[in-house]
Order: sequence, then C-alpha cells, then structure tokens
Amino acid sequence: MNFKAYHESTGERGLSLIKTASALSKKTGDKIILCPETVDLHYAKKYSSDNLWFFAQHSDANEPGAHTGSVTLEAIAAQGCKGTLLNHSEKKIPTDHVRGALAKAGQMGLKTIVCADTVDKGVLFAELSPKPWAIAVEPPELIGSGVSVSRAQPLVVENAVCKIKAVSKNLVVLVGAGVSNAEDYRKCLELGANGVLLASAFVKAQNPRAWLASLL
Repeated sequence: MNFKAYHESTGERGLSLIKTASALSKKTGDKIILCPETVDLHYAKKYSSDNLWFFAQHSDANEPGAHTGSVTLEAIAAQGCKGTLLNHSEKKIPTDHVRGALAKAGQMGLKTIVCADTVDKGVLFAELSPKPWAIAVEPPELIGSGVSVSRAQPLVVENAVCKIKAVSKNLVVLVGAGVSNAEDYRKCLELGANGVLLASAFVKAQNPRAWLASLL
C-alpha cells in the first residue's frame, strides 16, 4: 500500500493509517507492505512485524556522502525498512539506476519491488541481474482511476504473470492500477497475481479500517 504524498497520509493521518494496518495484520495474519512518505519511515522500527513490512517509495543507488536530497539504501535500512519501491510511474528512473539499486539492495539484504508500466518492461526488469524480489505491473492510465486493471485489462494481469514467471518462477508478481475493493483484489488473485499494489482506495477511504478489513 503506497501512501504517496496525499494530504490524507501525511503526519498524524499517516500514523493513523499505519496503526490501522498494524492492528489488522496482527488480527488476520495477512502480509501487508506499507510505503509511507520518506519522513515517516522511522515508524518501521515500532510497527514492523512478520506480517507488516515497510518499504520506501523510492531510493537512490549512490553511496552516502555529498548527495543532497538523496534517499540512500543505507538510510532506509537504518529506519528498519525491509526494502524499497523502484521506478514507480510517478517516480521513474533510468534502467541503469534500477540496476545499480538492485545490486546494492541485494548486498544489503533489502527487498525491491520494481514497477513497470507494461508487461514487456516488467519482463525486462525480471531479466536483470541481480533480480528484484517483485515486479509490479501497473498500466499508468488506470492509476487512481477507480477502474481496476483486473476488470479493464485482465489480459495484462494474465500476461504479466505468465511472462514474468517464465523468466523466474520465484519472482513475486504484483499488479495494480485502480484496485478499489475486495472484488478487484480477488479477481487479480484469480488471474494469477501474488498480490496488488494500491494507494488511494485505502488512503482516501472514508473509513480506512473498514475498507482494509473488507479486503483482508
């Protein structure tokens, strides 16, 4: 669940979402990954568990040093995070950046979710060495639309699973864009995905706890 930089997920509102996810993950035993804003990653130390992981929304591949504005993997790890998103459609980076971050994350024991806007791009990332932990395929035109990829473009989900798993069956395949409710989520799983990447449906829900409980 990507908190992005919404008003509803900033400051105390973001902490409330974290507490909600923490309580429900303990209750249900379901695996949830939270991607709060960078300034809130420190909550990982208090709320992380076997079922609740924290990932950064983005990270840079450079070493610590004179790199103003960088989000280093060392800083992410120091906050207690399990990993990072890379190349989200709202934070695209060059393939060389992805490759460098994957190599460094692998050395540090951090997991990576590399986002792709097409299945072919997902396959390209799956073929990198070292490989990411997960690939998330999200058609950008559906992000935040309220129209789920599982309903609008089910073949994208099926092709993502088939083609990325053909590269490596160990890769986690996530899909996203417009996932708004439990039925959308169920359909993504039925089409073969291991999970979903979502944001506004949770962050902007009138009752985030009830919404997430229904999904789980």
